[in-house]
Order: sequence, then structure tokens, then C-alpha cells
Amino acid sequence: MPNAQNPAYIEFRIGDYEHEFGIIDRKYAPGQMQAGPGGAIVLWQVDDIAAAFERLIAAGATEYDPITKRGETGFVTASVIDPFGNVLGIMSNPHYSQILSRMTAGNPVP
Repeated sequence: MPNAQNPAYIEFRIGDYEHEFGIIDRKYAPGQMQAGPGGAIVLWQVDDIAAAFERLIAAGATEYDPITKRGETGFVTASVIDPFGNVLGIMSNPHYSQILSRMTAGNPVP
């Protein structure tokens, strides 16, 4: 929205419940917001963090935080700044992957 040449808002619908993930152009941010990236970084689980990171860069994002191993549990994160100025985080989280495997096998987490 409003059109492909000048997008202001991009929306993704995710999963069986169609959870909404929206990215909005920074020009619609509240007036008291400071310029530049900041705030909370929401991390999106991806299957291949290196491939996802490279795809984001190829699509016009710039590196904000490089691919970084967080401790010894296999948790890995990275983030980029999208063309609108938003920080987008990605992660590879073994715990999330285990939960997802149980759920897709029909064994909900107790």
C-alpha cells in the first residue's frame, strides 16, 4: 500500500491463525520518535540464517547486527535495517525448532 512503486505498508499473514506481521514506512512513525533505527528488535525464526541474511541484504536492507552466536545453546541472531528504516531481526533458535517439530508431529507441548 499505496502501490508497488511507493509502498507504505507491507503485511505478512503467518501460520494457521494468520498472525499479522506488518512493516510500515518510518514516515508514519509518531512525531516524538527519534531518527535512526532503534527500539525493540523482533526476531523472526528462519531455517537458514545465513541464507535469510543474504537475501535481506540482496533485497536492499543494510546490516545492523551481523550473524552472531549467542552462548553455547545454538541460538544465533542477526538484524538488518530495511529500506524504510525499520530494524528487522532474524534468528535460529534450537528450542523453537524443537517445539515446532513436536507440534507438527501432533505432540503439543504440555
